[in-house]
Amino acid sequence: MEVNRFYKKALYFYILSLFLMMQKSIATSFIVEKKSIQSALLDREVLIDVYLPKNIKHPGDMSLLLLNDGQDLGKMPFEDILNDLYFYEEIEPLLCVGIHCGTDRKNEYGMANYPDYLGRGSKAAVYTRFILEELIPFIQQTYHIPFFRSQAFAGFSLGGLMALDIVWNNPQIFSKAGVFSGSLWWRRKSYEDGYTDEADRLMHNQIRDTEASPSLKFFFQTGTEDETSDRNGNGVIDSIDDTLDLIDRLHKKNYPKDAIHYLELEGGKHDVSTWAKALPAFLKWGWGK
Repeated sequence: MEVNRFYKKALYFYILSLFLMMQKSIATSFIVEKKSIQSALLDREVLIDVYLPKNIKHPGDMSLLLLNDGQDLGKMPFEDILNDLYFYEEIEPLLCVGIHCGTDRKNEYGMANYPDYLGRGSKAAVYTRFILEELIPFIQQTYHIPFFRSQAFAGFSLGGLMALDIVWNNPQIFSKAGVFSGSLWWRRKSYEDGYTDEADRLMHNQIRDTEASPSLKFFFQTGTEDETSDRNGNGVIDSIDDTLDLIDRLHKKNYPKDAIHYLELEGGKHDVSTWAKALPAFLKWGWGK
């Protein structure tokens, strides 16, 4: 009798889980639209994936999230992540736009005012203008949303560095930055030419030397297996050191602890599957109910 009750209970929960999965798949809370923009600034076609919430009574109540390397969102899959969060009512309505990178990614991404020691990031200033002058107006006009409640930018690796650079330099437009395994090593000098952490990390220098906007908030993610390099031999990989040092710089600019969220994933790597694990925490941090 006990065995029968056990199997009946197991069958009940199995059927219930199937029902909930079917409900989630049926009641998708958003639609995905693929668009393209012929950018005069970048002199190329830019593909974007737009994750548009359904049944929004007041579009101005939505926030906007831009994501670099949008071509990777489908591999996560971002749709399932969003659908779960909407289904369980864990986040507010959020229009997400995944921006596909171009073939010249290493030059379009970077820092607008500071190419690295190899000259990479030479088009980052133009990419910034594309975001501000072409992409955001395109989104506003296409979806008839003249303004959003807030605007944020996130990215992965080099795309995370680019997102942070755009947010830092445009606080009148963006209020949050999401940086996943960010390329915060971005430096003006090679190791062979006398590089030092204090003098040569460009994002760290920019935050130290430029005016801070008190309204900004930051989300940083790293993984303990993001890389193996440990240039100063302190037993901590460089990606974690660079991120924690940058957070320290932000605190020195008088950002309070609650303006900065740091997520370190044990066993996390520099890859899409790791970033997929971190995205729900980021979305709930930024737009949680």
